[in-house]
Amino acid sequence: MRQILLVRFGEVFLKGQNRPFFMKKLIDHIRLAIREVGGNVWLSEGRIYVSDFSDLDECIRRVTKVFGVHSVSPAIEMPKDDFDAICRQAAEMMRPKQGTFKVLAKRSDKRYPLDSPAIMREAGGYILQNVPHLSVDVNHPDHEITIEIRDHAYLSVERIPAVCGMPMGTNGKACLLLSGGIDSPVAGFMIAKRGVELCCVHYHSFPYTSERAKEKVLELARLLSEYCGRMRVHVVPFTEIQMQIHEKCPENFTTLIMRRYMMRIAQIIAERDHAQALITGESVGQVASQTMEALGCTDEVVGMPVFRPCIGMDKSEIIERAEQIGTFETSSLPYEDCCTVFTPKHPATHPRKELIRKAEKALDTEALIAAAIEGTEVVVVG
Repeated sequence: MRQILLVRFGEVFLKGQNRPFFMKKLIDHIRLAIREVGGNVWLSEGRIYVSDFSDLDECIRRVTKVFGVHSVSPAIEMPKDDFDAICRQAAEMMRPKQGTFKVLAKRSDKRYPLDSPAIMREAGGYILQNVPHLSVDVNHPDHEITIEIRDHAYLSVERIPAVCGMPMGTNGKACLLLSGGIDSPVAGFMIAKRGVELCCVHYHSFPYTSERAKEKVLELARLLSEYCGRMRVHVVPFTEIQMQIHEKCPENFTTLIMRRYMMRIAQIIAERDHAQALITGESVGQVASQTMEALGCTDEVVGMPVFRPCIGMDKSEIIERAEQIGTFETSSLPYEDCCTVFTPKHPATHPRKELIRKAEKALDTEALIAAAIEGTEVVVVG
């Protein structure tokens, strides 16, 4: 008898002939996630198992953050040939519970002498007799105990939800424009959940933005890496570009032109990092640079897809998701980012592309971007 973790997967099951590829990715990511708590991971009869870990709670916390995992259950693995022992173990697992219960049975081994209804009936009767403070409710029980008969018997009383989604790296790679705000980490999480590997770009305007602001962003990347695995964060020096825009361009266009430079640089970094798309945290109408016309102006300068998973969400929805994934507290730290530097009093909300292009002619775009790329620092997190 030993304690193990049953790991269930959802969408991967639907992948037909490609399922082995997705399963390998999923198992590899589970192994990587639990590497610091030990553990043996294997697949058998449509279920992933984890055993021999040093810390059950930490193992659960890590596995539930692996994209592709639907839920996990701490379970007891024991021989299946002694049904009396299975019933005794089931009663012990239910003894701390209060209220009503139900027994669920799954019998993959069709040679087992008891079928699923018989397992439920016999085990339920034993629990009822030996744990008298419990009663049976098969429709709306307070607790369920599951008995699975496979190569062994597996008993579990808890099902812990996980992040679901698709295994990381099964749907390409994208580059996240990661600021210190609430929105961009949520956007990265939502795209990564679909199996997209991430790299990140952050724009740092020292001395207008502090080292604490930079560390805040790296901490956000680290928090994302708990779901996404190891990733590269490209920290781009952006001060000179912002100063040139501030000095040489019409004030009401400065935010939009800054965004256009961010997109150009992000595309170059994405291509060098073998990413096929960009990700931003923009939501329609949230700020002046996120109107339909403004978004069209920023997208004009890049030639790859731009994913905006927060585009139809309001701020309260984004905050709720940030709290769920654990980034909200860090995002709320009061350290400025480059988007707050040289903010115009009256930014253009309905810009015309031809006027933006004309304003940019005052800048040496090629030289400014080349210098920023040359000064980029790469930090690996996770």
